[in-house]
Amino acid sequence: MVGKLLLRGMLVGLVAGILAFAFARVYGEPQVDKAIAYEEQQAQAAGAAPEPEMVSRVTQAGIGLATGVLVYGAALGGLFSLVFAYAYGRLGSLGPRGTSALLALLGFLAVIVVPSLKYPANPPAVGNPETIGYRTELFFIMIAISIAAMVAAVGLAQRLWNQLGAWNASIVAGLAFLVVFALVKAALPDINEVPENFSATVLWQFRVASLGIQLVLWTVVGLGFGAVAARVVAARDQRGPARRYA
Repeated sequence: MVGKLLLRGMLVGLVAGILAFAFARVYGEPQVDKAIAYEEQQAQAAGAAPEPEMVSRVTQAGIGLATGVLVYGAALGGLFSLVFAYAYGRLGSLGPRGTSALLALLGFLAVIVVPSLKYPANPPAVGNPETIGYRTELFFIMIAISIAAMVAAVGLAQRLWNQLGAWNASIVAGLAFLVVFALVKAALPDINEVPENFSATVLWQFRVASLGIQLVLWTVVGLGFGAVAARVVAARDQRGPARRYA
């Protein structure tokens, strides 16, 4: 069944990637164009020669963006299906749709929202090229800690389930996750490389668009895969008795 779920997860991820690409084209690319225009204006004001364009903006915003988002979506769907295959049946009495929706919500919070609260996405012209490696390391450290904390919080909720009940156990686990996040957020260094005269509106709209792209991906994967997984699980359950008595 895992192989079937993996294939279907990747297909759902591709569909999510198509929708995310459409969202990025409408809401994300205009903010990128504004940021690039600002960068070019700053270079002209400083008397710097324009850098050669290795890849045209048409390619970047078209086939380049589509390729990246579709590959990312397929990979996300595949990884999500594997996590689902492990978690299904271990999260109480949740069925395939409920399990998929819950995993998507927890994954979106742990992988996207929480790290972005510490290190939000920045458009072109924001950030020092010399610190990109350092900033990338900090971002992935934040993601790793966030995922580990979320897994630990889910495990804590399961251990407290019988003692406190589902609702109270979830609240306690959620508070524990927030405490860990607050400590990690305070411990990791802040990074603020936004130029003083950079448009706050463009920065805000770019970050909202970046979050929106991820929201589209995770929502479609969570809901779409849940519907597909429900059919796979139902088909397996129907074949079970026939195989036992064959």
